[in-house]
Amino acid sequence: MNNVTIPQGYNQVMPYLIMADAEAFLQFTQKVFGAQEKYKEMRNEKTIRHAEVRIGDSVIMFAQSTYEFTPQPAGIFIYVNDADAVFQKALQEGAKEIMKPEDLSYGRSGGVHDPFGNTWWITSVK
Repeated sequence: MNNVTIPQGYNQVMPYLIMADAEAFLQFTQKVFGAQEKYKEMRNEKTIRHAEVRIGDSVIMFAQSTYEFTPQPAGIFIYVNDADAVFQKALQEGAKEIMKPEDLSYGRSGGVHDPFGNTWWITSVK
């Protein structure tokens, strides 16, 4: 596995999410985490066939769910500069609180469920 060829700008392991509303998920990641749209291919005028966002040095791939490919949310851990501010922004964008940010051994961390079924653990290092 050490000689794996990986395209530039990608990681060896990346989440691939199937979303009930892929376009809204794209907007959520941009507003809350400052995600940059890397790629978007449409199935038709309103349906994302495949999209990618970059948050920092990481890429999340996702697509609109279909009858064949039902929603597949994930749990995601993300480092940010200010866990409290990003946590509040996520709530403003429709996420639901799991755990308010608190000081833990590895940093300040809190959790939310986004409107698409994903869990985000938002953490900043002390």
